[in-house]
Amino acid sequence: MSVPTPDGAQNGPAHGALYWCELAWLPQGEVAEGVLVRVEGDRIADVVPGVPAPPDAVRLAGLTLPGLANVHSHAFHRALRGRVQPGPGAPVADEAGDFWGWREHMYGLAAVLDPDAYLALARAVYVEMALAGITCVGEFHYLHHGPDGVPYHDPNIMGHALIQAARDAGLRIALLDTCYLTGGIGIRLTGPQLRFGDGDADRWAARAEELAAAYADAPDVEIGAAVHSVRAVPAEQMPVVAEFANRHAAPIHVHLAEQRAEVEACVEAYCATPAQVLYDRGVLGPRATAVHATHLSDVDIALLGGCTAHVCLCPTTERDLADGIGPGRRLADAGCPITLGSDSHAVIDMFQEAREAEYGERATTGHRGHWGVKDLINMLTVDGNASLGFPGAGLLLPGARADLVSVRLDTPRTAGATVGTAAAVVVYAATTADVHSVVSGGRRIVADGEHVLGDAGALLREAIAAIDRDAEARP
Repeated sequence: MSVPTPDGAQNGPAHGALYWCELAWLPQGEVAEGVLVRVEGDRIADVVPGVPAPPDAVRLAGLTLPGLANVHSHAFHRALRGRVQPGPGAPVADEAGDFWGWREHMYGLAAVLDPDAYLALARAVYVEMALAGITCVGEFHYLHHGPDGVPYHDPNIMGHALIQAARDAGLRIALLDTCYLTGGIGIRLTGPQLRFGDGDADRWAARAEELAAAYADAPDVEIGAAVHSVRAVPAEQMPVVAEFANRHAAPIHVHLAEQRAEVEACVEAYCATPAQVLYDRGVLGPRATAVHATHLSDVDIALLGGCTAHVCLCPTTERDLADGIGPGRRLADAGCPITLGSDSHAVIDMFQEAREAEYGERATTGHRGHWGVKDLINMLTVDGNASLGFPGAGLLLPGARADLVSVRLDTPRTAGATVGTAAAVVVYAATTADVHSVVSGGRRIVADGEHVLGDAGALLREAIAAIDRDAEARP
């Protein structure tokens, strides 16, 4: 087994580094020219706008933003890209053509991964994220055990693999260790799902405590908790997960009301909506993040806003899986900070997720302008980091984590931008192909669109091909 044990970050940050930004997005919500950012360790020491480029500073082209946060990731889903699209000519038949049909293909992938394969795949996925300007990822982790649910010799080895992968790629990670006990309300786990389960919440908590202890002093790792969903955790077991998060002052995430069928089953079983069940069991609160939150009642929206829970929208996945468009603007108005995730990684492009949050509102209301550019950038940066347990990140401010992403303004998508329009051009037109440089924790991990680990495409090809070979070799 080649997965290392947790022993600290593999690559330390630069000390005393200077970065000079042609343009930079400052915390007050404006773009400034000629901004010098001085870094000490993994923190920003000084931010000085309006200065010429010093000869000893690294030049960051275009517009520099704080590093982006991808709040909701399932790293292994990346291997499904292009393979689970229903319809004539699709590489994999899916008669249902909906979330539930897609889920069966996902289970098939989960059945074949081992720690080494997961490390290689996750490392490649996190490199792809870094190239997209992401410096912090929230990994919603439930692929815990070996075949038939038998724990590995180290029951947290799959979690260690994900953390090592993030460190290798230069990302900070919130590993959201997920409690997953049932295949539906009152339904036992079967088949590949057995790998997800710990038996009950107490045994989940015992394993999660070991993981938290291993990274207690790691500044680049946050061990959080997750209730997979009301489908996967019986209501009476939820307080154990909430107590773990409270004890560690850690984030707690949950898939909430992603599918109408989920809501209907919950109401039938508990005479309450998923949001009400989770609230009553202590899961929802200021450190909580409700992922998707697509099919909500007015009472649900008021409840989530009243406890100031974060909400993570994943617009690309929600459209890809035909989930629907959630009430993001109403949730924000009720008091929920909104964040964004790439979830199933049908595409990894946080700029696309941000503009799709706005476009979804336009499609459902017939009106434009539901979010300002500052709102969308905050979703990608400061609010996303806060929901992952890293409140000292997401701002170009002394004392904040030294995470920077520069986006070129001379490409076919961004050319013509001015100081006044640069932020809007990046949010509404840029793609990952326009990312020029990425600094994570003071260390430059992407330069001129190239990651320090080399060719991301080759890393992904090799990792996915190895999984395919293993799947073909299985009886």
